[in-house]
Amino acid sequence: MSVKAKWNIVLIVVVLAAFSLLAQQLRLRFDLTDDHRYSLSEPTKELLRSLDSPLEVQLLLNGKMNPSFVNLRHATDQLVKTMGLYGKVKTPSALKTKQATTEAADQLAEELHLTPVIIHERARDGQTVQTRLYPYAVLQYNGRRTVVPLLVNERGKSGEENINRSIEQLEFAFAEAISRLKRTDIPKIVFLEGHGELEERNVLDVEQQLATFFQVDRGSLTGEDGQLDPYAAVIIADPQNVFSERDKYLLDQYVMRGGRVLWLLNGVRFSDDYLATEGMTPVIPQDLGLQDMLFRYGVRIEPALLQDLQCLPIPVDVSEDPNAPNFQPLPWTYAPLLLTSDASPITAKLGQVTATFCSPISAVGEDSLIRREVLLATSNHSALTATPAKVDLSDLNPDTERFVHRFVPVAVALDGSFPSLYAHQMIPDGVVAPHDKQTRSTATHQVVVSAGSVIRNEWQQGQPLPCGFDRYTQMQFANRDFIVNSVLYLTDDEGLIPLRMKTMPLRLINDKTARDNRLLIQLLTTALPLVLLALVAAVYLPLRKHQYTYPI
Repeated sequence: MSVKAKWNIVLIVVVLAAFSLLAQQLRLRFDLTDDHRYSLSEPTKELLRSLDSPLEVQLLLNGKMNPSFVNLRHATDQLVKTMGLYGKVKTPSALKTKQATTEAADQLAEELHLTPVIIHERARDGQTVQTRLYPYAVLQYNGRRTVVPLLVNERGKSGEENINRSIEQLEFAFAEAISRLKRTDIPKIVFLEGHGELEERNVLDVEQQLATFFQVDRGSLTGEDGQLDPYAAVIIADPQNVFSERDKYLLDQYVMRGGRVLWLLNGVRFSDDYLATEGMTPVIPQDLGLQDMLFRYGVRIEPALLQDLQCLPIPVDVSEDPNAPNFQPLPWTYAPLLLTSDASPITAKLGQVTATFCSPISAVGEDSLIRREVLLATSNHSALTATPAKVDLSDLNPDTERFVHRFVPVAVALDGSFPSLYAHQMIPDGVVAPHDKQTRSTATHQVVVSAGSVIRNEWQQGQPLPCGFDRYTQMQFANRDFIVNSVLYLTDDEGLIPLRMKTMPLRLINDKTARDNRLLIQLLTTALPLVLLALVAAVYLPLRKHQYTYPI
């Protein structure tokens, strides 16, 4: 080999070594995957850079796992390593054996009262094998500790789909948990009272979920302007009484100062008790005195009743003999299964949401500073009933020709700068210590839902049922997640909620094809590389021998 060639090799080695050292110092990474699965969003990076103390991450997902959970564990490990490039993130020192690691994780899980996931699988010998796993991560920061669930287990989805969805949600789950750990002051939200809103027992399930993120209060308006300012969001859950001008002004000025409101309002009035006892209920328009305010904000809840062929069933006695009841499930078109939008971080990847006695929401006005986004809608087989009307349990065979409406909005997110209802009106009587009236809001968010039942939970045997749980079908719908996501969206000042929209394509192996062509696949993956290597050697070695053979 010539001296020049040797120096070229030395130069290449020096350049590669220098580049490697520079990449380590600058923490350069290149994510060439099409779904950017090894990259973090800018809000997450900023959150990690702001850590002033080490964040300790301990993964409890250990032990013998099937390939799907191995993928989840690997994705979580990779995420934690990537997080360590931008902040002070560390994991506990590895124990000597895998068995010791698993035992330590199980002990911590039991200490934190975490519920395990039981996996039933069939081994090759035909025996059923039961495995207990703890799909959680424990984060500790500045003496505070929180648990991050790693597994999204949505009913109706396959195991592979749930694992893939879990991997998609990892960054949001970790970022949201880190944000909670960093907070020195817990943000407050309030359920408004004083207008016949749902009692605490009827929203207890959602309230308990929100207590993970916020201090949850309840209270009425006293008339003092600015009373709501300490709250990050206000929830108005199914009021039944008219709002006074004083209360409307206080809410309006709260929004003008950047306040966020989750409105859950019925467009019609009905009676569940009358329906249960008499088998029918009159339905009339409900006037809460809020239509003019919502109109200024860009939406209107129509005083009409929605029906949908995609709905929940209810048990109805179809027997003619009162002594021998025969309950059969019949479609209850007044309880639609609402579709969710994948275009919004609130509803992305959520299942259906259930509600009863919904009303349509219409967009009004052409204010360029207000952006509307549909969150929930009926199916493409919906009907509208004008009110006043009567709903009768004896009439459960709807005329399908009436169901000609498509995707009628039932929940809408509003973003932007909103005009005040009181821009050209006097301050109402009863307002105490009014601030300077604002006629246009700063940039803020609101969510309007035209069915108070979306947030309501039922009770059974003295315990609250999960919000969105249907006792007859024993199915859990996404109501609770929808409400929690809505409040997180309203209060998200760090830009973390869009991380819920992260998507990774699911690449599944065809099990039948893999079994039928097992031998061929094994040969292609093991023998073919060796054959190709042999062919390359058979061509390259004679050429090299010929090149460096000199005539004597």
